Amino acid sequence: MRANSIMIQGTSSDVGKSVLCTALCRIFSNAGYKVAPFKSQNMALNSYVTKDGGEIGRAQGVQAEAAREIATTKMNPILLKPKQDMVSEVIVHGKHFKDMSATNYRDNFVLQALPIVEKAIRELEQSYDIIVAEGAGSPAEINLKDRDIANMRVAKMLNADVFLVADIDRGGVFASIVGTLALLDEDERKLVKGIIINKFRGMIEILENGIKWLEEYTGIPVIGVIPYFDLKIEAEDSLALDTLKLKRPKKNDSLIDVVCIQLPRISNFTDLDPLFDEPDVGVRFVSHASDLGNPDCIIIPGTKNTTADLEWLKETGLFEAIQQCSMNGSRVFGICGGYQILGEKLFDPDFVESDIKETTGLCLLPIQTTFEKNKRTTQTKGKIHPMLFNKEIDVKGYEIHLGQTKVTQDSNVQPFLQLDDGSCDGIIFHHGKVIGTYLHGIFQNRSFTRAYFNEIRKSKGLKELSMDVISDKEQREQAYDVLAQHVQQYLNMEYIYSLLENQKKVKGGV
Repeated sequence: MRANSIMIQGTSSDVGKSVLCTALCRIFSNAGYKVAPFKSQNMALNSYVTKDGGEIGRAQGVQAEAAREIATTKMNPILLKPKQDMVSEVIVHGKHFKDMSATNYRDNFVLQALPIVEKAIRELEQSYDIIVAEGAGSPAEINLKDRDIANMRVAKMLNADVFLVADIDRGGVFASIVGTLALLDEDERKLVKGIIINKFRGMIEILENGIKWLEEYTGIPVIGVIPYFDLKIEAEDSLALDTLKLKRPKKNDSLIDVVCIQLPRISNFTDLDPLFDEPDVGVRFVSHASDLGNPDCIIIPGTKNTTADLEWLKETGLFEAIQQCSMNGSRVFGICGGYQILGEKLFDPDFVESDIKETTGLCLLPIQTTFEKNKRTTQTKGKIHPMLFNKEIDVKGYEIHLGQTKVTQDSNVQPFLQLDDGSCDGIIFHHGKVIGTYLHGIFQNRSFTRAYFNEIRKSKGLKELSMDVISDKEQREQAYDVLAQHVQQYLNMEYIYSLLENQKKVKGGV
C-alpha cells in the first residue's frame, strides 16, 4: 500500500494553509479514507503532545483530530520552537535534539534532516490512503530555496499534486500568485495543479475576469475561491495572535474584565481560545503597564523562555503593576511558564534557559522552580481539588515544560490538581485568588472554565450561569464538520479526486 498525496503550499505565511489542510483531512475522512496530515518541518510556539509524549506542531495535532486519527510524530518529524533571538529549540520526532542558531541549523542540520523526513513519509505511505501535506511559508523564497525542506523538495518525495493558496484579504493576490510561480523552477511549476484563492470577501462576479486572466496566463486552473470564514479552530502561529486580539471587546462591553499578559515569547496561546466563548467575559491583551487597569482576572500564559519574559515584566513595569492588582483584589492565573513566574525564585544552575542563574519572581505563590535539561511532555488527566468549587471536576490537558517546582510553605496552600497517577500539579493560594498550573488546555475543560468564572460572577454580584456546557471535544468536532462543509462547497473536489485517481493509476492501481 502506498498513499496518494496532495500538498497545500502558500504564497506566504498565514494565508490559511493549516486551516485548508484541516478541512481536507475531515473531507477525506468523511469520504471513508484513512488520512494522515504531514508537515516535514514546522516552526511554531503552539505545540501538541502526542499520546506517547512526543511534541509536534499544534496544527498537525488538530489536523489528525479532524482526520479522526491519533497524532504521531511522523506527521511532523521536525519542530522548531523559537527560544531566543535567532536561536530555536530543535525537536526531532517529538523529543528535544538541541538548541541551534539559525545559521548553524541552515548550514549543518537541514540537509541531514532529509533522511528523517523521507523515512517519516515512507512509513506514513504504508499506513494511510491519503496524505494531506502542508508547506511552510512560501516555496519561492530565493534566499532559502537551496535549504528548503518544507515545500517543493518534500512535494517531490511525496510525488504530490501541489495546490498554491493565496490570501486575497491582504491584497495583491494576482501578483503574489504570478510572482510565486515565476520564481519556481520549471519542474516545480509542473507540480502545481491548482490555485486556491482564500479569505475572499465580496462579490464573486467582480473577481471572475481576474480568475479568467490568471488561468490563461499561468495555464493552471483556479480550483476554489474560499469565502472568509471565522471559525474557532486552534492556530499555531503567533501571527494568528493578531487576529485573535482583534476579537477583543471594548472594556465596557463586558461584565468580567480579563487581561492576558502578552509576553514577547508567548507560547500555546490557544489556551485562551475558550475565554472568547464564555458569556460576560472580555479578554484584553496587554503589554504595557499603563493598559493594565484593575481587571477581575490576570492570566500569565505559557512562554518559551520564562526567565527572559520575567525580566521583560520587570523592565516594562508590569511586574509591580501585576503585584499591585493582586493586592487590590484581581485574581491571577498562571499557566506553565506563567505559573513559574508567579513564584518566589527561579533557579537555572546549568543555564538551561538563559545566563541568569537566579532571579526573583512575582512572589504571588509560595513556590520555587529549578530549571533542568530534561523536558516533561505528556498528556495529563486529573481532578480539580474539591476545595476550589466544593466539588471535584475532571480535567485533562498536556504538559510541556522544563523545570521542577516545589512549594516553600504549606499554610493556605492546596494542590490545584490531583492527577490520575497519584501525583499533584499546581497551587491554589488565598482561596483561589492566585492559581498556577502546568496544565496547558485547562480552559478547554469547559466545566472548569464555567465554574471558575462563576466564582468571579458571584464575587461581583452577577448571576451564576448553568454548569450544563458543551464539551470542548464536541465543539471541536462541530467546528471540523462546519469547516469541511464550507470548504467543500467552494472547492472543486471532483478535480482533486481525479488527480488522486491518476496517482493511483500511476502507482499501478494500488
